[in-house]
Amino acid sequence: QVQLVESGGGLVQPGGSLRLSCAASGSIFSINTMGWYRRAPEKERDLVATITSGGSTNYADSVKGRFTISRDNAKNTVYLQMNILKPEDTAVYYCNADVIVGGWKYNYWGQGTQVTVSS
Repeated sequence: QVQLVESGGGLVQPGGSLRLSCAASGSIFSINTMGWYRRAPEKERDLVATITSGGSTNYADSVKGRFTISRDNAKNTVYLQMNILKPEDTAVYYCNADVIVGGWKYNYWGQGTQVTVSS
């Protein structure tokens, strides 16, 4: 069993910063791509950013230049540094990971963490 646990969400004023963390635990052999997605109220869940085990990154156009994804492979943890936050960044942020367990690849989601950008 593998669990992804997110932390770091909260309320921040426009222009502010937050750092999200997501730690994977359990019977993990290795982790391939990790990523962050978000679901704003009454909208679909959208990609925010992904990072491969080798460090290659991909960002949604709406967050390029403001958000930075990184990971610590030794800790099975992925981070999302969010700067210059805007009200439209308000959403529940979900961690996602492709995890190798027992020679098989499984996709896991975290429970989500709320980010609210408001004055």
